[in-house]
Amino acid sequence: MNQTRIDRVSPISLTMSELTTFLGSGGSVFEIFVGLLVLYLIYQRIRTRVKVYLLDFTCYRAPESNRVPMSTLIETIYLDDKLDQDSIDFQTRILERSWLSNQTSIPLSLMEIPLKKSLPSVQIETMTTIFTSVEDLLKKNKLSPRSIDILITNCSLHSPTPSLSAMVINKFHMRSNIKSFNLSGMGCAAGILSVGLANDLLKVHRGSLALIISTEALNTHWYIGKDRSMLLTNCLFRMGAAAVLMSSNDHDRGNAKYELLHVVRTNKAKDDRAYRCIYQDIDSEEKQGVSITKDVISVAGDMLKMNLTSLGPSVLPYLEQFQYVIQNILSKKLKIYESTSSYTPNFKTAFEHFCIHTGGRAVIQAMEMNLNLTKEDIEPSKMTLHRFGNTSSSSIWYTLSYLEAKRRMRKGDRVLQIAFGSGFKCNSAVWRCIRDVEPNIENKWLDFIDSYPVDVPDSTNIRPG
Repeated sequence: MNQTRIDRVSPISLTMSELTTFLGSGGSVFEIFVGLLVLYLIYQRIRTRVKVYLLDFTCYRAPESNRVPMSTLIETIYLDDKLDQDSIDFQTRILERSWLSNQTSIPLSLMEIPLKKSLPSVQIETMTTIFTSVEDLLKKNKLSPRSIDILITNCSLHSPTPSLSAMVINKFHMRSNIKSFNLSGMGCAAGILSVGLANDLLKVHRGSLALIISTEALNTHWYIGKDRSMLLTNCLFRMGAAAVLMSSNDHDRGNAKYELLHVVRTNKAKDDRAYRCIYQDIDSEEKQGVSITKDVISVAGDMLKMNLTSLGPSVLPYLEQFQYVIQNILSKKLKIYESTSSYTPNFKTAFEHFCIHTGGRAVIQAMEMNLNLTKEDIEPSKMTLHRFGNTSSSSIWYTLSYLEAKRRMRKGDRVLQIAFGSGFKCNSAVWRCIRDVEPNIENKWLDFIDSYPVDVPDSTNIRPG
């Protein structure tokens, strides 16, 4: 039985006579011209790369009533009759070496004695941080909530029903056809993960506007047991949130601050050691907490190498890539460099600024060593950890906000945002500054930025007496 084969023919490859037939037998020259023009415009639209822009962002700063000086936190811990002296001493030592200042904030419910952990308390916490951040961003940019096409929320440890994204839609009366996504359990790297998701969606839905909200809830997951690996989270995590506005509309370029160049995500959840180095569990007394094991720094180092190996070819100059390849060949094949450390590409040739997730003092110091960064390179992250603590997935926006407040973001500058999270994962995003960025009144650093950077001692004494 004969079959007739029907091939898909690209109209762009048609000859003039075929095009005439394509447009209709006996078509005029004008019809042919119009057809070619339409096809050319379609081809240009397909061929042109969709560009994604960061229009603006805001960070949450808690009122003074939420400020928790070290002495207050130690006193609260001391008055908790559920803890023994060893657990109190352990947290005191961690806080003394944490680089955190007396300006960081926690929810008011966690300052009460006895500690008040409840669903209503955590809902108040998330509504406060999220709603304030979004309101500031919309007001600052004179935007209606109904202009948002895509909404992405991320909060690792609090995942209520209805979701946080539904909570935002309800509060701001957003459109019924908005594309909303709620990410949970993704750890501190979820901020960049959300940028990656927004990037993909904005390229598919060209000309759209996306709102990203990153936060973490402390109340219901504040650990009240004695397991040291779980007590670490109480010493590091603090109250915070960020709202970010992204667009794929070419007309928004004039108002945008940055253009997104690359997003790289690496995940090592298949490896048991990496999978369990940050793990939500119950302790021997069946109290829930998040365990951070001693493996986390070495795992983070491995993940950093994997992520930058993927990112490097896209951002490093050819000379740096050539030196890296040659050194690897000599090291692995000829074994010339066995006694020396491997060559680390100079990523400062690719970026002017670094926004490192403020996971803790050890994380920032490891990044400083592994990437051969200077004190100025890690300054934004170190100052953010000092002033705001570890605000989880939103921390990379506090560091970028610091750079803006310092008026360091200039046209053409490239900035690397990099964050680690449970799973274990390492995510990075590369932005290019479109114009000189001047801080505005909504920048949460602005009213005290002249006093930064400050000297952060490696250890302080916060013990009473």
